[in-house]
Amino acid sequence: MKNYISFPRVEGNASRQAHASLPAGTYERELGKEGFFGPATHMYHRNPPTGWVDWEGPLRPRAFDLNRIEGEHPSPWDAAAVLSNANVKLRFWRVPRRMDCLARNGDGDELLFVHEGKGALYCDYGHLAIKAGDYVMLPRGTMWRIESAAPMIALLIEANNGSYLLPEKGLVGPHAIFDPAMLDTPKIDDAFLKQQGPGTWRVKIKRGGAISTVTFPYNPLDAVGWKGDLAPARINVADIRPLMSHRYHLPPSAHTTFVGNRFVVCTFCPRPFESGEDALKVPFFHNNDDYDEVLFYHAGDFFSRDNIKPGMVTFHPCGFTHGPHPKALKNAFKSAKPATDEYAVMLDARDALQVGDAAGAVEWTGYVDSWKAPGA
Repeated sequence: MKNYISFPRVEGNASRQAHASLPAGTYERELGKEGFFGPATHMYHRNPPTGWVDWEGPLRPRAFDLNRIEGEHPSPWDAAAVLSNANVKLRFWRVPRRMDCLARNGDGDELLFVHEGKGALYCDYGHLAIKAGDYVMLPRGTMWRIESAAPMIALLIEANNGSYLLPEKGLVGPHAIFDPAMLDTPKIDDAFLKQQGPGTWRVKIKRGGAISTVTFPYNPLDAVGWKGDLAPARINVADIRPLMSHRYHLPPSAHTTFVGNRFVVCTFCPRPFESGEDALKVPFFHNNDDYDEVLFYHAGDFFSRDNIKPGMVTFHPCGFTHGPHPKALKNAFKSAKPATDEYAVMLDARDALQVGDAAGAVEWTGYVDSWKAPGA
């Protein structure tokens, strides 16, 4: 248990309840530790905390249009590098119609998020049908391949030298957000048995970032059965039931889906807007000074961002305040519609992320200016 220097105080004109009943004419900013789980202070400002008119230097909000990354990647090890640190790697993968080899990750668990398309995943444990919106967690060391029935695009989120866990759900209990019984595992079905047999198969194994190739004179995905509690798992974003409070805007951490070593993966799904008249209806301005924040936009209308479309990524490294764009502020307390209409995948990393070459080549450099008031 961390013994933070903690001395809650109220100074000047402030609200006693975070994210609600803001003093008239003010904008709230949260300064927090441990990604919304640690001590925090809420400031109340006369002006939007993101009202900058100029920005110089390497630290800045960044956005990347991954739709502009072209070309098919034969295996996941050829996928385009987006962001990474010692504990997590985010890659963008245009999946081939049929992988001509098997993949095996010796560096960590792999989390696939299917952004577009559908197909079949074959692995040590059997067969899984996969489609857009699916998360598929592949434990470290699993052999696998994909056959696409429609052009497929996927995010790959690798937990380097670590394992994916489910989040602690505390007061709401283990069945909130999604019941673990909703997790599907591969089946040893007719499709899996049919793909077995003789023929040359290569397995490309990644360990320490280097690729080794092992060749078999038969398909090594030849299991006839298995038992245990270690296996790939799948869940679709449509099966996630987000937490909400009608009188309080919950922080992103309430939407945690998977936990890795020094990072988390969260999912934003459609939900009703807060109905309390004094409650914020948009994300609050905040300094997340212990985490780098990454958001991949999957589908829908992204109500807190301008000029962002599916297939784009925003990157807010820690060290500055960020929050809703000016257009969204107009609906801060009165929403124009009853519910959100967006699916997005968030990666929050405890250690600084480095931008990959592929992402740098498709950057929208004007993103930092998108908080400017019109005419600024």
